[in-house]
Amino acid sequence: MLRSHSSGHLNGRPVALAEPVGLRVTLTIVALGFLTLFLFVPLAAVFTQAFEQGWALYWAAITEPDALSAIRLTFVTAMVVLPLNVLFGIAAAWAITRSEFVGKQALITLIDLPFAVSPVISGLIFVLLFGAQGFFGQWLADRDLKVIFAVPGIWLATLFVTAPFVARELIPLMQEQGAEEELAAVGLGASGWQTFWRITLPKIKWGLLYGAILLNARAIGEFGAVSVVSGHVRGQTNTAPLHVEILYNEYNFSAAFAVASVLAMLALVTLAAKALVEWRSQRSA
Repeated sequence: MLRSHSSGHLNGRPVALAEPVGLRVTLTIVALGFLTLFLFVPLAAVFTQAFEQGWALYWAAITEPDALSAIRLTFVTAMVVLPLNVLFGIAAAWAITRSEFVGKQALITLIDLPFAVSPVISGLIFVLLFGAQGFFGQWLADRDLKVIFAVPGIWLATLFVTAPFVARELIPLMQEQGAEEELAAVGLGASGWQTFWRITLPKIKWGLLYGAILLNARAIGEFGAVSVVSGHVRGQTNTAPLHVEILYNEYNFSAAFAVASVLAMLALVTLAAKALVEWRSQRSA
């Protein structure tokens, strides 16, 4: 008779469910087949196409001025957005899990808004706000300031679509941990900053790092919102994903896949970093 356990722990460690061997094999094959078809094969195709014309043409494609400009802008955008949204995520998670205030539920809903709204619509929101005919358009024009079809628009759009990642990682973590240790530290005379640096941050560091990695990956790979606000100006407002699209639309497939391979390598590095953080988090638990 087959045995089934809804849950179980032995000496504090989770016990694997006793499932039929055939079911486990089938599920494993399905999972591996799905990963092969939708992950490994596309990645292999990207790198195969990227190097199809040889190393020399590959290197030329990723070091040509427009490609370098696109890659540079992608990294700069990520470096601008990452610290801002890390700070926002920590502040939002702290407010939601440690305070009671009017509008708390509204804040939680707003944090999830970028997940619910299409990136293209997110870009259009900024066009309506900061475009030439937008709400702030005339005010910006009078001061010779440009947001849409310029780098600031790219930063704002990326900031918006990546806003939930750190907050959504920290909120359930901090709710689960509770505030007992922090209250004890305050009761012993610690200041708010001392409590945060010595109690809160060490407890949330792995969740914070995990959220930051996901945030960075989304910032580097964002296409929809950035496409709307960038204007696709080569050498100025093209990020790497937009540059890939332009090259592909021009039938310059080798160059398109070459730049795409750079993004794919960054994605693989992100996955490796994510796996490392998960492993370290489990070990420290």
